[in-house]
Amino acid sequence: MKEFVILNICIFIISDTRNETSDKSGKILEKKIESSGHKLIDKTYIKDEPAKIEQHLIEKISDKKCNVIILSGGTGLTGRDSTPEAVRKVLIKEIPGFGEIFRYLSFKKIGTSSLQSRALGGLAKDTFIFALPGSPNACIDAWDQILKSQLDSRTKPCNLVELIPRLNE
Repeated sequence: MKEFVILNICIFIISDTRNETSDKSGKILEKKIESSGHKLIDKTYIKDEPAKIEQHLIEKISDKKCNVIILSGGTGLTGRDSTPEAVRKVLIKEIPGFGEIFRYLSFKKIGTSSLQSRALGGLAKDTFIFALPGSPNACIDAWDQILKSQLDSRTKPCNLVELIPRLNE
């Protein structure tokens, strides 16, 4: 059996109103990351402004210590929701299957309302980025049913972790 690889993960909470006291989704992700054996190296609250989101993403991608960035919030359709646009500016490759699987899982729970989610995943240099809705249930579903196994080096037949040494080829 393959050995478990500990990843360094950052969380960005995208919200004009959430903070450490009022944020539920970030706390859920933090617990799930740590209970899975990974290391949370940063948790940052960012206003839902594309330039600020992009700036924080570029800083974390450039610092080379972070393997995965998970953003929670700002993926809806309102005027202030700008996470997908900011994320796409830094991606070199999108992982369409992440958003597709996420919406499929959501559809099973909330029906056609799932079409309002613009959750997405991708790769920026050698950092995986996943943008999730801000709801606690969305974060639970994304982690438990997608990210937990894909960020586990022991998952067969394949996982994202085994790609890390080859991302800069």
